[in-house]
Amino acid sequence: MSTTPSILIIGAGFAGLGMALELRRAGIDSFTIVERAADLGGVWRENTYPGAACDVPSPLYSWSFAPRTDWPRRFSQQRDIHDYIRSVATEYDLVSRIRFGTEVTDAEFDEPHSVWKIRTATGKTLTADILIPAVGQLSRPALPNIPGVGTFSGPAFHSAEWNHEVDLTGKRVACIGTGASAIQYIPQIQPLAGHLTLFQRSAAWILPKFDTEYTPRHHKMFRRFPLTRLAERFAIWLFFEVMALALTDMPWLRNPVVAIANRYRASQVPDPELRAKLTPDYEPGCKRALFSNDYFPALTQPNVTVETTAVEAITPTGLRTADGVDHEVDVIIYGTGFKGTEFLAPMTVSGAAGRKLADVWSPEGARAYLGMSVPGFPNMFLMYGPNTNVGSGSIIYMLEAQARYIRQAVDYLSTHPRTSLAARPTAEQSWDDWLQPRLARTPWNLCASWYRNASGRITNNWPGATVLFRRKTRRFDPTAYDTYPATAPADLPL
Repeated sequence: MSTTPSILIIGAGFAGLGMALELRRAGIDSFTIVERAADLGGVWRENTYPGAACDVPSPLYSWSFAPRTDWPRRFSQQRDIHDYIRSVATEYDLVSRIRFGTEVTDAEFDEPHSVWKIRTATGKTLTADILIPAVGQLSRPALPNIPGVGTFSGPAFHSAEWNHEVDLTGKRVACIGTGASAIQYIPQIQPLAGHLTLFQRSAAWILPKFDTEYTPRHHKMFRRFPLTRLAERFAIWLFFEVMALALTDMPWLRNPVVAIANRYRASQVPDPELRAKLTPDYEPGCKRALFSNDYFPALTQPNVTVETTAVEAITPTGLRTADGVDHEVDVIIYGTGFKGTEFLAPMTVSGAAGRKLADVWSPEGARAYLGMSVPGFPNMFLMYGPNTNVGSGSIIYMLEAQARYIRQAVDYLSTHPRTSLAARPTAEQSWDDWLQPRLARTPWNLCASWYRNASGRITNNWPGATVLFRRKTRRFDPTAYDTYPATAPADLPL
C-alpha cells in the first residue's frame, strides 16, 4: 500500500521552492509552502540595496533543470535573479501552493499520531506528516554588538533592509562592515555621498570579478547550441570546485589565489597607506573571498575615508572610535551580515518526547545527519541545514542534492504510512565524527566569522567539494534512521 504523506515546507526562497520543484517533478503534489512575506524569493526578495548581485555566475547559480539562456550578464543582479525565481515557480505552478503572509512560530511533533502540528503567528494550526524547514541561513540581519545602537538620531538601517526613501546625495555616510554586501553597495553610493567613511574591522580578500555582459549574440548561441551553455556551466563549477579543494584537501592551491589577490590590490590601490589598511591580516579563506572590480577604485576617491580604529559606541550624532574621536555623520548603514548560526530561530521546534530543538543544539550548536535530519525529530528534514553552506560554489547545487535525498525519504514513507523517521543518534554521531576532522583542517578556524558560533564550532560550512556532498547524499538509507510508528487510531481527531 502506498499513501503519499502530506508535506509542509517553510520558506519560499531557493531552498523551499527547490524542494517543491523536486517533489513536483517526481509527481508528488501533497505539499504546501508557507511564507511569512507577501512574495516569494527569500534573500533575493529582501536584499534590494544598490548594486545587489550574486557573486556566483548565473549559469551555475540556477536550477540545473531550468536553465536560462538570456541572462543579462554572467554575474546577475538582484532583480534578474528574483525574476528568474518567480518565472520558474510560475512555470511549475508553485505560486498557487504558497500561503503568503503565514509566519510559523511553533512546530510540535505529535508522537501518537505521527504528525507535525505547526502553529502560525495568527494562531492557526496546520498539520503535516512531514515538516521541511527551508528558512535559509542568511535571512535574519544582525546588528553589531556596539553600545548605543539605536540611539543615532538620523537614518540608520541594515543593508538587507535598505531604506530607499533616504536620499544619500551630499550626505555624510558611515558604512560599518566590509562583507559581500558592502563591497557591492559602497561603489554605488560613493558618487552620491558628500563624504563616505568606511569603518572596517577587517579587510577582505578580494579578487577581480570576471564579469561580462551577455549580448543577443550570446543568447542566440546558448539557445541554438545548448552545449555552449553547458560547457560554461561546467567550467564555472570546476573553478569553484578547485577553490573548495584549496580550502580543504589541497591547501597549496591557495598560493596562486593569494598572489592574484595581492597583485590586484597593488594595481588598484596606489597609495601605500590605504593599501596597507586594505590588506587582510588573516589567513586567506578564513572568511569568504569576494569578487569586485569597483570596490577598490571607490575607496581611492577623495570623498572616502577608511577608518580602521574600532567603533566604541554609536552616539546620537554619529560614531565614537576607540581613540576617542567622534565622527559626526548624517546616515549609518550597517553591512554587518546575518545571524547565520541561529538555525530555525526564532521558531520553537519540539520533537519526540517534547524535546526542544534549541535545547538539543545547546551549547555546542546546530548539527544534523547529512545536514538534514536531527535525532529525536521524526519526519523533519532540513533544507540548507547545518554544514551545508558552501565556502566556494553554488548553494543551489547543494540544495538540489538535499532535495533529491529528501524526495527519496518521501518515497520511502509513502510505502510506510503512519510511520516517521529520524536519524539514529549513532548515524548522526558517525557523520559528525567524519565531519569535524575535515573542518579542523580548514582555515575557517583561524579567525572570527559568521561561519563559527559562540562555542567555536563551525556549524555552517561544508568541508569539501560540492560533488562530495552529492555523493554522500546520493541514496537514502533507511537503516540510518529510527522508526516512530503511530500509536493512536488513524480516525482519532487531532
